[in-house]
Amino acid sequence: MTIRTAIVRRPLDIAALMAELHDSANGATLAFLGHVRDVNDGRAVTGIEYTAYGEMAERELASIASDAATATGVTDVIIEHRLGVLALGEASIAIVTAHAHRDAAYAASRFVIEEVKKRLPVWKREHYADGSREWVNAHGVATREPA
Repeated sequence: MTIRTAIVRRPLDIAALMAELHDSANGATLAFLGHVRDVNDGRAVTGIEYTAYGEMAERELASIASDAATATGVTDVIIEHRLGVLALGEASIAIVTAHAHRDAAYAASRFVIEEVKKRLPVWKREHYADGSREWVNAHGVATREPA
């Protein structure tokens, strides 16, 4: 059984995370990466800055992983969320789940990303091509800042 979570300030290494869950009992290992994309709501994005209250975010991320294991029966879950300024294409979140069967691994991964969007106290500030920036919450509500 491996349940591990981390809030990090370094690039995410999906190969290392998958290797961490390598076990001959697992018939499925599933990796999900969330990346910074170049357009959001029709606006050109040049990057995103993620920030959080670290201790609270760490506790909530661990709670999400534990809840995923309870809800799906998957006992191998790793979640890492990155903080700092990320460029286009960089990964902001990595979720790796493993189980004897693929359905459970998929269910756990989906559970994690949906709960992260609802519960994790990590905030993002999108940087736009026009020089403006906005804090955007998980529900798409933005607060505009001057350029």
